[in-house]
Amino acid sequence: MNTALWVLQGLLGFAFFAAGAMKLMQPKDKLREKMPWVEDFSEGQIKLIALAEALGAIGLVVPWATGILPVLTPVAAAGLTLIMAGAVRTHLARKEPPVPAAVLAALALFVALGRFGIF
Repeated sequence: MNTALWVLQGLLGFAFFAAGAMKLMQPKDKLREKMPWVEDFSEGQIKLIALAEALGAIGLVVPWATGILPVLTPVAAAGLTLIMAGAVRTHLARKEPPVPAAVLAALALFVALGRFGIF
């Protein structure tokens, strides 16, 4: 189980960090081309979501790897689960397919539960 959780933490960490960094570095107009959902949010809200994703990605890996405050890893996973639940809601409201966000939410939830010791 530990190996599966580490693999997921690494993959999710990479995916969320890349997505967050991309949203942080590009203006809303540029993001609109590939992410039409940004229309529903202000520039500041998009940057806040991006920052939460990037910091959550770091929190998925660093605390557990270093042993410094390892409780932050499942907390970060739970936070990313909530962010992705919001993404699912946004996509459903826009009548867009929510599958990628739902999969990321499920994987982050699995990491959160696994690192909290639920299973």
